[in-house]
Amino acid sequence: MSICIGIRHEDKYRSETRTPLVPRHAERLVKTQNIDVIVQSSPKRIFSDNEYLKAGAKVQKDLKLCPVIFGVKEIPESIFEREKTYIFFAHVIKGQKKNMHMLKRMMDMKCNLIDYERVIDEQGKRLIFFGRYAGLAGMINSFWALGLRLKYYGYNSKFLKVKQAHHYHSLEEARDVISQAGQEIAELGCPPELRPFVIGFTGYGNVSNGAQEICGLLPVKEISPEKLLSLKSRKKLPDNIIYKVIFKEEHLVEPIDKEQEFDLNDYYTNPQKYRSQFEKYIPHLSMLINCMYWDDRYPKFITKNYLKKLYSGGRPKLNVISDITCDVDGSIESTVKATEIEDPIYVYDPFKNKIKMGSDGDGILTMAVHILPSELPRDSSCGFSDVLVNFVKPIAVADYNVPYEELELPRSIKKGLILLNGKLTPPYKYIETYLK
Repeated sequence: MSICIGIRHEDKYRSETRTPLVPRHAERLVKTQNIDVIVQSSPKRIFSDNEYLKAGAKVQKDLKLCPVIFGVKEIPESIFEREKTYIFFAHVIKGQKKNMHMLKRMMDMKCNLIDYERVIDEQGKRLIFFGRYAGLAGMINSFWALGLRLKYYGYNSKFLKVKQAHHYHSLEEARDVISQAGQEIAELGCPPELRPFVIGFTGYGNVSNGAQEICGLLPVKEISPEKLLSLKSRKKLPDNIIYKVIFKEEHLVEPIDKEQEFDLNDYYTNPQKYRSQFEKYIPHLSMLINCMYWDDRYPKFITKNYLKKLYSGGRPKLNVISDITCDVDGSIESTVKATEIEDPIYVYDPFKNKIKMGSDGDGILTMAVHILPSELPRDSSCGFSDVLVNFVKPIAVADYNVPYEELELPRSIKKGLILLNGKLTPPYKYIETYLK
């Protein structure tokens, strides 16, 4: 008897068209690993039903025959079936309130839950992720938003040729357009009023690397945060260079105790002992691309009060904040709303504490699309599937009826097992606090 897995139709968002496993990998599972792949029919998935059929998969209306089901985003509570294994981005490890009912439902149905976000190696690095594509799409959108914002200020910039990421057929098409903008900057330079043009990145992981990959299509020179503070005072700066600055934890925060030196491990263990010091850099930035992991234990990097103070002196240098991490009311307090692909940007007015959708108005332009990899659905699905396919068979053949200690799964996958037969596994017992 062959093993059976299911690939579900994504229904959380209208614009979500990604898939966890692409047709060529479905074909590999069917032909070389004797796995029946059943794909839930979808009118909007970036890969058509017919592409899966040609690959040897079966396409059906539902996944009732499948004991193991792979998805991307959260699953509606009504969909879960008793004692099945689900693999998707659950967004529960921070105790996210909006998903606790979903988790309770899975517990009641004695389901198994593997969360991609927690599939990590021995160094704690994620193995199955869309992060790079969030960075790629986020940076494309950032340049598109910058073009619109500069136009509002009266500049006919090279970035007006850039479109929002989902309007491109492929990542390569977007790269070509941005490269052309970069060539024009190299040849013609930036307007004097915008110099030096500086793009700041918080973080240095997969998301940040993806964003920097797109930024690298421009004539970029990287400088340190320390050099940023004196950049404007330098004489004879070139007019055809975009400056890039990467901010790590030690640039974003400092110990409250002035006698203490910054220690990364101590910061992550005792974040309450630290405060933000990022404000000193903000007036020197033209754009900020936020790619840093954050939760509410850590200091905020940009507060609403600071933005009010920044704008009190007139229009600042900072034109755009792209909050790729999209933590609403999180590290960047002007991110007061996560946006949809169809309506992706807004201007936050720090004096009125209100937003206006679009690129016009007083305040800071914010891009905060919460499913950015969906803007590059074909590329991001392929990259994700390239890694996931290697774990499908071990997940599908595992015996989930044994105790947690005896469960045979690849070590990295077992680290992502949040529920076993409806019960929180030992590493995730802390979530019980959020379920009450």
